Amino acid sequence: MANSNNSNRSVVPEAKDALNKFKYEVASEVGVNLKDGYNGDLSSRDAGRIGGNMVRKMIQQAENNMK
Repeated sequence: MANSNNSNRSVVPEAKDALNKFKYEVASEVGVNLKDGYNGDLSSRDAGRIGGNMVRKMIQQAENNMK
């Protein structure tokens, strides 16, 4: 049975393009080569490095905005 509370849904749909661009920037910083479109051959480790660094940078930005 499908879960009606989809976690992939964007809270702010207008931010989708900016987050996608951010993902590619972070991937290049950590040395992961993302292709346009399908990246299903990406290892879990590399995907985690990208996501983890994205979260770290977003938290850092939020903390800087609190100063």
